[in-house]
Amino acid sequence: MKIAIRMDDITPDMDWGKFKRFKDLLDAHHITPLIGVVPRNKDEKLSLNPAREDFWDYIKNLRDRGWVVAMHGYKHRYTTKDPGLFPIGGKSEFAGLPFDKQDEMIRKARRIFRENGIETDIFMAPSHSFDKNTLTALKKNGFNRITDGFGTEPYRAYDFVFYPIAIKRSDSLADTGDGIVTFVYHANTMDDKDFDKLKELLESGKAVSYSEFFNREVQDKNAFGQVGQYALAKAKYLAVQLRKLKG
Repeated sequence: MKIAIRMDDITPDMDWGKFKRFKDLLDAHHITPLIGVVPRNKDEKLSLNPAREDFWDYIKNLRDRGWVVAMHGYKHRYTTKDPGLFPIGGKSEFAGLPFDKQDEMIRKARRIFRENGIETDIFMAPSHSFDKNTLTALKKNGFNRITDGFGTEPYRAYDFVFYPIAIKRSDSLADTGDGIVTFVYHANTMDDKDFDKLKELLESGKAVSYSEFFNREVQDKNAFGQVGQYALAKAKYLAVQLRKLKG
């Protein structure tokens, strides 16, 4: 199994020290990731350092070096507890809101990207939560790809191409098949142990640049497969909540 790297919560005011530590490890192994850039961060939990004034120029430099940029929501501010179509979390910036509101948010977010010289058609939903209104609004605003879902190859569903994330990292690492999956990282909250595990992954030879996804054949997922994904996502969410209660 090949492992692609996704880094969430990229903002002008993130923990730049941890971001640099993460980036240095990737650079040392010549791996380029997918990064989820928040267009207008209003999530206080992500505001950890003074905002970097050259943020957008820096993101464009990373893009030009092969880093893949996704639009990570709009403000990263959770507005509902609707889990959406992929219920891996219990909150959402988008799911449960009327179409017109979601369309307005996505349109404004895309405008910010374009005003700062960034074009992308890849969407990354905060807390992995989106619904059919989100998908309709995304399509209307020129998005065709989503980083989410479960599987071992990119797949097509709801008229989008999905690039799957791992259900369980240990299973993906043990899998010797010819698939590809994404490991999701949040550098802001990583500790020394997390960085050590990332280093082990990179040294294992299993990690590949995110653009490797784009060379893979896209599979079709029927309605039955979509229902199965919903069940898997819900089971993962419940398992996480159970561990929290026990811990």
